[in-house]
Amino acid sequence: MTDFSKTPVLDDEEIRVRANKLTLVPFDKLDLSKVYAEILGMIDLTTLEGTDTRQRIDDLCAQARSFSRLREGLPDVAAVCVYPPFVSLARKVLADTEIRVASVAGAFPSGQSPLFVKMAEVRYAVDEGAQEIDMVISRGKLLEGEYNQVFDEIAAIKEACKGAQLKVILETGELKSATNIRRASEIALEAGGDFLKTSTGKVKPSATPEAMLVMLESIRDFNKKTGRMAGIKPSGGISDPETALAYYWMSREVLGQKRMNKKWFRIGASRLAGSLVEAIRNVKNA
Repeated sequence: MTDFSKTPVLDDEEIRVRANKLTLVPFDKLDLSKVYAEILGMIDLTTLEGTDTRQRIDDLCAQARSFSRLREGLPDVAAVCVYPPFVSLARKVLADTEIRVASVAGAFPSGQSPLFVKMAEVRYAVDEGAQEIDMVISRGKLLEGEYNQVFDEIAAIKEACKGAQLKVILETGELKSATNIRRASEIALEAGGDFLKTSTGKVKPSATPEAMLVMLESIRDFNKKTGRMAGIKPSGGISDPETALAYYWMSREVLGQKRMNKKWFRIGASRLAGSLVEAIRNVKNA
């Protein structure tokens, strides 16, 4: 196993400067309606509230599948993301679509439960029909330097996924430094994570360009080292097309255009989809 204590120290200011440059989108060179439509098809449409009800999940799934019915050539979103008790309902409602069902599991959002509890929740969600699992790492253990424990938890949860795709949430707003984000990224990737995800959306700051850049470069370097590719999912506070496009553009610049599809790039959001549709219509009517 890699000695994660030897992760190189990163310069936070240097990361900030490069991240700012990589989010400078050349709007005048892009077909915005096309790119916004692509981003729409990469959204994990999400509701993760304590007040979630079966009706809210029904409404979410109806929204998720509504975009291709607008007769505007738009795709539906990539997935819906819900709490475990609502997975079977979402699978039933979306059974005749290609929209995937994701579930947070593993003591989301704190990560503060024993491993056997986390694994039991993951198994439950998968047995209910979840095709993707979004887990959150134990930030406390990482900050204490218990890197191998963090690795072992992710690896165990990956096994509990039984073939479902695993997105590993780093909760970058609590990791404080680029070095910690890089270390967490390396641990998650080596432990078998299929995606790196920035945030739960329950902590501020959530997604940031600086964290996103560190994670993207970790994925790029891991791919060069092992030949295995992983996806990226910015999440938390991304509600307008311009912000979504900035994350899309940075990912394209670091990982390449061929990775810009829903297999490798997702955005976790609850309000972004409608804003994108409105922006597409505005561009077409301009």
